[in-house]
Amino acid sequence: MDSRRVIVALDFDDRRAAEALVARLGGACGFYKVGLELLTAAGPDLVRGLVDQGHEVFLDLKLFEIPNSVAGAVRAAGALGASMVTVHSMGGTGIMTAAVDAAREFPGLRVLALTVVTSMTGSDLADIGIGAGTDEQVLRLARLAAEAGCDGVVGSPREAGPLRKLLGPDRLIVTPGVTLAGVTPAGGEVGGHARSGTPWAAFAAGASHVVVGRSVTRAADPVAALRRIGAGRPR
Repeated sequence: MDSRRVIVALDFDDRRAAEALVARLGGACGFYKVGLELLTAAGPDLVRGLVDQGHEVFLDLKLFEIPNSVAGAVRAAGALGASMVTVHSMGGTGIMTAAVDAAREFPGLRVLALTVVTSMTGSDLADIGIGAGTDEQVLRLARLAAEAGCDGVVGSPREAGPLRKLLGPDRLIVTPGVTLAGVTPAGGEVGGHARSGTPWAAFAAGASHVVVGRSVTRAADPVAALRRIGAGRPR
């Protein structure tokens, strides 16, 4: 398996911890996710540094703003050398189209539409006035994302199969919320994902990439945990 289909989430609150993990993983990982927490704590130089080392960066910004602001943020992500950036599909076609248009200046940048965050359940959607269940809402938003020209979507491992059927063979399907069977992160934390699954099941269902966090970053041996995914071995 191409090691760059496995994206390691640098979910840290300081640059030193993130860089220590990157150094420890070495050549075992070529793709990292940087989210709002680390970007706010460490600044954009961290992203530049990862790109300069030859890594790809998934800049998970979940952009949800007026179209002009979204376009500006996408251009900033492209200037940093990011390979992927996320926009929130619940913002509608306008912001997704603005993101896609802005990304055209950067041939290596792919725009992904976040469907329903993996921490949400049907009751959470009901709280904000959405009567559809998570499965239905994910597919509805993915259809909008495709119509807006997004390069792919972000959804949970449980939705990878229906998303692949809907979107066809070419669009990216990136699945966070993956866990490794038999691996408990240090401290026993399993993360805040309500709709999770294993990376192997996600790939089998049609995911193009998986995002793995604590199961690797807080494992006793992060390199071994990451290599298990790449080797396709649940145990």
